[in-house]
Amino acid sequence: MIPVYWQLATHELTANDPVMGQLIQQYDDALLKSHGNAFTTLTRSIVGQQISVKAAECMWQKMIHVIPDIAPQVIHDTDEELLRQCGLSYRKIGYLRNLSLHFMTDRLNISEWNAMDDEALIRQLVQVKGIGRWTAEMFLIFHMLRPDILPLDDIGLQRAISLHYFDRQVVSKKNMLDLAQQWKPWRSVATWYLWRSLDPLPVEY
Repeated sequence: MIPVYWQLATHELTANDPVMGQLIQQYDDALLKSHGNAFTTLTRSIVGQQISVKAAECMWQKMIHVIPDIAPQVIHDTDEELLRQCGLSYRKIGYLRNLSLHFMTDRLNISEWNAMDDEALIRQLVQVKGIGRWTAEMFLIFHMLRPDILPLDDIGLQRAISLHYFDRQVVSKKNMLDLAQQWKPWRSVATWYLWRSLDPLPVEY
């Protein structure tokens, strides 16, 4: 599923920010897409915590090779050593099993998600052990397709903003927020193109 707002967002971002316009033109070969499965997106986000896009993709490919069916009951029941062979730490395995339990026992109010604003949904998700703000933001961008998420703690976003807007200098979160004012209400889209500029693989969760 591709966001319905993508064309409008790229048009407005290009008009408001010449640097962003160049990135959009340069990386027009792929779009952000939702895979339509909340559990898979959260699982993949946990797998990708604190590692590079390339490392996360490698680990994910190992997982889907040995566990083609990424489903709560399956992940919960998979042998720990098999998950370790995919590159997962014991901590991440614990997080995934806890997430599986939340889905298996309906502890998450999934039916309410579409009606919740961004911050309310983030507050609910971070109650799950193993889901911090970054993981929740990835979920909002890649599963919920929320258009205006700016993941300030994302190292890739920090690097890309430094590279394209601050001559490779260290960038504060305040500077990031100030810069991103011109991207509203499409900060998720701007973030995606900034990620894209750093890595030959489009970011996916």
